[in-house]
Amino acid sequence: MSDSKPEIWFYHLERSTLDDVLPGLLEKTRERGWKALVRASDSRVLDDIDARLWTYRDDSFLAHGRTEQPEAARQPILLTESSENPNGAQALFIVDGSDLGETEGLERCFIIFDGRDDAALAGARVRWKTLKDAGAALAYWKQSPEGRWEKAA
Repeated sequence: MSDSKPEIWFYHLERSTLDDVLPGLLEKTRERGWKALVRASDSRVLDDIDARLWTYRDDSFLAHGRTEQPEAARQPILLTESSENPNGAQALFIVDGSDLGETEGLERCFIIFDGRDDAALAGARVRWKTLKDAGAALAYWKQSPEGRWEKAA
């Protein structure tokens, strides 16, 4: 794990849904050899993600678990409402505006928000400004009209 501050990447959903985007980002994270922590403040959001990660593709699934289940610390992808990092993840995914919390030891944080939701968009703008003022290493990704991710800041 890194001793430096992580990169914090904002993903602005405009043409895709969280269900469309999150599995691919988690696959890329696992390809790097990193463990992932997916944090939400609503257990129903985690229930939906839990189901989606088992079924998002006919030929594959993403092995994962929940913090309240046995062996949570051994999971490559852990779904949580907690601010703790029991699986020693290098990547943190914030999916519903939940708190970023402590980022020590993380390599990268992903803040994924729905740009079609005015409250989520306003919250992301406030979070960006707060993190920028604190000197965080930020990047902003948005979708092109074709649906590809482009770094915009």
